[in-house]
Amino acid sequence: MQITAQSLQALQQGFKAAFLQGFGTVTPSWQQIAMRVPSTASLENYGWMRELPGMREWIGQRVIHNLEASGAQIVNKNYENTIGVDRNDIEDDRLGIYAPRLSMQGEVAARHPDDLVWGLLPNGFNTLGFDGQYYFDTDHLSYNSAGAEISWSNTGGGAGSPWFLMDLSRTFMKPLIFQDRQSAQFQALDKPTDQNVFLTRTYLFGVDSRCNAGFGFHQLAYGSRQALDATTYKAARLALETQRRPDGSPLPVMATHLVTGPTNRSAAEDLILTDFIAGTKNPLYKSVELIINPWLG
Repeated sequence: MQITAQSLQALQQGFKAAFLQGFGTVTPSWQQIAMRVPSTASLENYGWMRELPGMREWIGQRVIHNLEASGAQIVNKNYENTIGVDRNDIEDDRLGIYAPRLSMQGEVAARHPDDLVWGLLPNGFNTLGFDGQYYFDTDHLSYNSAGAEISWSNTGGGAGSPWFLMDLSRTFMKPLIFQDRQSAQFQALDKPTDQNVFLTRTYLFGVDSRCNAGFGFHQLAYGSRQALDATTYKAARLALETQRRPDGSPLPVMATHLVTGPTNRSAAEDLILTDFIAGTKNPLYKSVELIINPWLG
């Protein structure tokens, strides 16, 4: 192939089409457990808000509940994936070997938010949340029915493959955060005058993005590394659903999803998707929905 401005333009268009083809094969799943927060700066600050006590009878002046300041931040990071194409391969019409690689690049870029969010979740046992405690910890601040402060645990401990019980009923509030500063963009350095072409005869085709993931509301998630069975599941459900606000009223959190990896698939399906066990009606049958994700082991 003779290298001209027209042939390079056609090459870029073909490679971008291959990239988009791969990108379009992915159905992201991070939205199941994370809320998207658009970002406009290098980082975003998140104040930790105590649970509001709900509506009250208006007697006298309003009672104002302020957002508490905290040092919790999510810093955006830069990510990239770049493929180099040798000029000799263009001249020799060996471009067929690159199209699949560009499609794979598109798939990798589309899956990246999933990798960030799902890859973060198992680290919640040793990563601080916005309240200064580990996200899954034994002594988060909570309240009893009298409105007195107590310690609340959203973890069962253990050392096995993790599983999680979550309230994913809200579209605007999820246990995790995907912070999006710049979505994936496909770019090319493919002019004969570009330094990479002049020095190494390599045309570059890359994608980059700017984003990050972090932990959000710990009140919506319970994490455990114990064996997944009826006893540990019921304990997790009870912990989630008996939280209270500062005025002692119930916090409206109800378990909706059991989230785990392939290792716990059989145990989860036996627990949630089996109608009868040894001829006896399973009281936990379809009590929550089941999500299996390979990032969770």
